[in-house]
Amino acid sequence: MSKDEIFITEDGSHSIHSGKFDVSYHSRHGAIAEAYHVFIDAALRFKAVIQKDIQIMEIGFGTGLNAYVTLLEAIKRNLNITYTAIEAYPITMNQVETLNYPEELNPDYKDQFIEMHTSEWDAPITIREEFSFEKKLMKFEEIDFKNQFDIIYFDAFAPNAQPELWSEDILRRMYNALKPDGILTTYCAKGVVKRTMKSVGFTIEALPGPPRKREMTRATKEIID
Repeated sequence: MSKDEIFITEDGSHSIHSGKFDVSYHSRHGAIAEAYHVFIDAALRFKAVIQKDIQIMEIGFGTGLNAYVTLLEAIKRNLNITYTAIEAYPITMNQVETLNYPEELNPDYKDQFIEMHTSEWDAPITIREEFSFEKKLMKFEEIDFKNQFDIIYFDAFAPNAQPELWSEDILRRMYNALKPDGILTTYCAKGVVKRTMKSVGFTIEALPGPPRKREMTRATKEIID
């Protein structure tokens, strides 16, 4: 099995190529750019227009980039975020300490970035008054939340690397975990994935994708009268 490799994406931010799954954690065209476009712009800022208290579940904690940019956005907009990160294969602390996200975005909160990674599993902590955080060491097929989250960041490895993570069973678990009017965003815009999302009840929007990608997907759990 080949080793994980940290590399620099086109916007200067780091990502990791997984040796285990032979796939990168982020787009090579910009890790930070992708995180902001897919999860902050299309999900968090979209929801923050109408509410300040927001519960988020991230599918694939990975490098911690999505959690970190969400922390920064919560501070900037004075939001109240409760963040639950799901991960089955955590990266090492040696890898964490190499990643340049705090230096690229805001070095004042580097300690908070490290704290997310060093915190105990299944132990909620307050990173700042605007941001409560918990990470869970579990596989996605073990998720069994009901009507709990306003937003899901669905950042699993791509369907060509791990198709089982985009199955009807997993996506139904995502649907069930969302509150009515909750949203799921993902970089993936494959037709088969969107059809599966529709089959479990989601309403689908095709949005412009991050750099060098034509489309991404926002899925909504509609309010049923």
